[in-house]
Amino acid sequence: MEFAIDVHEVKRHQKRKGKEIPYITHPLTVGLILAKAGADEDTIVAGLLHETVEESLPDFAVTEESLQAEFGDRVAWLIDSVTELSKELPWHERNNEALARIAEHSQESLLIKCADVLTNDWDLVEDIGRDGEKVFDRFNVSKEERLLHQFKMISALMEEWPGSPLAHDLNSVEVALRGITRANPHSNQQVKPWL
Repeated sequence: MEFAIDVHEVKRHQKRKGKEIPYITHPLTVGLILAKAGADEDTIVAGLLHETVEESLPDFAVTEESLQAEFGDRVAWLIDSVTELSKELPWHERNNEALARIAEHSQESLLIKCADVLTNDWDLVEDIGRDGEKVFDRFNVSKEERLLHQFKMISALMEEWPGSPLAHDLNSVEVALRGITRANPHSNQQVKPWL
């Protein structure tokens, strides 16, 4: 946790997209979901650190090698398996690449990706419930493109590992996201299942 806090909070002062909430809440929630799903220690650690490579600053770059030295080969390998290959690629290419990589994931990598998707999608459901569709202004793609990607990602994760301990949660967030984007209520009555 200290390593993730150092990368996301101390060095970057990152916030969740379009909000004043510290970014560190995202990897901490991913770690909590993994722990509640029964993941082993390395997988939980990798979940806590899953975006440290992508989000580190050039002056304080986090690399696979530095993660190996600090946390061991398995944790570094798990983080690498869910790390975007290139943040410089256009959004569509990055997301298509992420979808294609799902088929290569181990069950531990799939679990991390499921927890990541759950955290992001429940936040989106809550934000839409509170602020309406203006939340989509914070993204560089249309509402339809963003939602289509989220639904494709959930579908790919479910197809790859139907017996995942987070399968029910993925189904729940998909139903909630589809429902709230159709009805667009301005009240938040969704409850994250891991709280």
